[in-house]
Amino acid sequence: MKNLKDNIDHLNVLRKIQNNPDASQREMAKDLGFSLGKLNYCLSALKAKGLVKVNNFRQNKNKINYIYILTPKGILQKTNLTIKFMQLKMNEYDELNRELLEEKNKLIDKKKDQK
Repeated sequence: MKNLKDNIDHLNVLRKIQNNPDASQREMAKDLGFSLGKLNYCLSALKAKGLVKVNNFRQNKNKINYIYILTPKGILQKTNLTIKFMQLKMNEYDELNRELLEEKNKLIDKKKDQK
């Protein structure tokens, strides 16, 4: 289950980077509901896998900022993770739908038995 959680976290970070590559780590962490440490851990893992490239630049002479860029491999991974996530959610939906149908049928049968 941890691997699934990591994949979802990584997918969310990849989405955030794609949508706002010049966001600071603090901004990304806040938007994702992560601690800075957790975000840094995720970014390090994504960099190590070659999914994210980090470039630094100076916005002013006293501060270095970073821009996060998805590599082609990162874009492919984001797409694959999105597909897997959607399949998981569709399977969950189908299972819940089956359970609801079973409960509905039980209630119908119970009402028939009471008559």
